[in-house]
Amino acid sequence: MNFPYFNSFQDFILGEINLKLIFCFSLAFAISFFLIPSIVEIAKAKSLFDEPNDRASHIHKTPTLGGLAIFNGVAISLLIFFDFSDFPKFQYTIAGLMIIFFTGFKDDIVGITPFKKLVAQLIAVFITIVFGRILITNLHGFLGIWELNYHMGILFTIITIVGITNCFNLMDGIDGLSASLGILVSGTFGAWFYLVGEYNWAIMSAALAGALLAFFFFNVYGKKNKIFMGDTGALLLGFIIAVMAIKFNELNITLKGPWAIQAAPAVSIGIMMIPIFDTLRVFITRILKNRYPFTPDKTHIHHYLLKLGLSHFLSTLVLFLASICFIVLSWYLRFLSVAWLLLVLFGVATILSYIPILFVEKWMNKKKPQGNV
Repeated sequence: MNFPYFNSFQDFILGEINLKLIFCFSLAFAISFFLIPSIVEIAKAKSLFDEPNDRASHIHKTPTLGGLAIFNGVAISLLIFFDFSDFPKFQYTIAGLMIIFFTGFKDDIVGITPFKKLVAQLIAVFITIVFGRILITNLHGFLGIWELNYHMGILFTIITIVGITNCFNLMDGIDGLSASLGILVSGTFGAWFYLVGEYNWAIMSAALAGALLAFFFFNVYGKKNKIFMGDTGALLLGFIIAVMAIKFNELNITLKGPWAIQAAPAVSIGIMMIPIFDTLRVFITRILKNRYPFTPDKTHIHHYLLKLGLSHFLSTLVLFLASICFIVLSWYLRFLSVAWLLLVLFGVATILSYIPILFVEKWMNKKKPQGNV
């Protein structure tokens, strides 16, 4: 008996690139999954915990070295499945990734000043740009700007990678949030890379998504082996996604066909809208209050969702679903200019983000004691 649909599905699964993607995802997941219990055991033995404080959203001491498992899952999978002959300068991106990893690792163990952390990020970005040739060369007509000269390209690339890296780091505030958004963003970029035939970059996306999924399990559902990704994982996550976003934009400069995207910079921002917008909103709010923008507080959107009584899981779910909405909106409005699509995205984000904020402020005002009449 012949089953044509089954045969087609079987041919799809057994295709060489599809097997690579499946094995890459599975290996990254397995490495991360089996490393985390050992990392938790070592962290407990050496008292490497994130202590609860007045701005933390957790109440128990929790190990913070989940990024160690994520890094190993991603790095080993890429070394096995990434075709370096197709992209020989990718080794320099790996070198930049290692600098980011050790910077976050040191910060999680003994702490590091923001200035030193920034310098390390700049060194990693410099290696990735100059030697790895990861560079923004075109703004796709945003503000009337198309091609960039080399030096302007370097400037925009530095701002992009450092900015996105720290956006994801600052979003790592509640269980499952950074990991789930990372899986969604890397999966979205990976699906697009696959559809346009950029299989190496799809493999990179699969490796990151696999490692993050294993971490998500322990971060959200772990009891004995609960763990945070720490700066090690959050900086790593942001750096990889920033590199993928730049590649996504560069490929769309000359791409033709049904998957070509006219407003690629705006669409890539839409894919990462939640961490980018929330970071900008928090920074602007702090500056308007005459505070240093990197001063830690509890004004991120996930903090407001917690204040409304939502659990960590429900807060993460709300932001995950909102991120899906922004991705769908970006895709359906991809024919707009970059400026118009950005205007729509930031307009919608502004309205949606202030709904929980206004509810919290109204509730807090009701709790304030009323003066004598």
